[in-house]
Amino acid sequence: MKTSELMIRDYPQSERPRERLVSDGPESLSNHELLAILLRTGSKEESVIQLSNRLLHHFEGLRLLQEASVEEITSIKGIGQAKAVQIMAAIELGRRIGKLQYEDRYVIRSPEDGAKYVMDDMRFLTQEHFVCLYLNTKNQVIHRQTIFIGSLNASIVHPREVYKEAFRRSAASIICIHNHPSGDPAPSREDIEVTKRLVECGRIIGIDLLDHLIIGEHKYVSLKEKGYV
Repeated sequence: MKTSELMIRDYPQSERPRERLVSDGPESLSNHELLAILLRTGSKEESVIQLSNRLLHHFEGLRLLQEASVEEITSIKGIGQAKAVQIMAAIELGRRIGKLQYEDRYVIRSPEDGAKYVMDDMRFLTQEHFVCLYLNTKNQVIHRQTIFIGSLNASIVHPREVYKEAFRRSAASIICIHNHPSGDPAPSREDIEVTKRLVECGRIIGIDLLDHLIIGEHKYVSLKEKGYV
């Protein structure tokens, strides 16, 4: 009678890498446990944990494994092409993430920088879009999000929605932007009221509102330069 493959679910709850990753985070797992999650199953001779340990031992750790070909990985007993492809895909994702450069992020040093960042795609919008740019401590844009679409109103553009994303992204500061479909970026009374409310809330929670830009047709207005921020 053929012995069934040992899977991660065959382990006690406290020893399952998947469950430990969820409860304690990926950094709590060893290299072979992370590999075991990718491999999913062992063979009839050994568990997936044992298989992942043997794989790492064969390549003397991750350094040589990251350079291995499909043929080299599948030469390991218990590793078929599907498992080898999963490992190589995960390694390549890690390699690409490692190549990401924070310096490549757009840096906003002035109202003009902020306007240039959004001008081409916001000046043609036929409805008002309220957009927030979330910045890190180096004034690099780490996230952009449309908060609201429609006529600007202090009761609709709620600070909660603006700053909630700032907390999620660990942003140091925010730039708010909205467009005037008329093409005229002159601020309205509502624009000024919304800005003052956001500035006040930002001061309370410790996340600076650096500016509120209004985008028109090839022109903009900075409410910071107008003295409202």
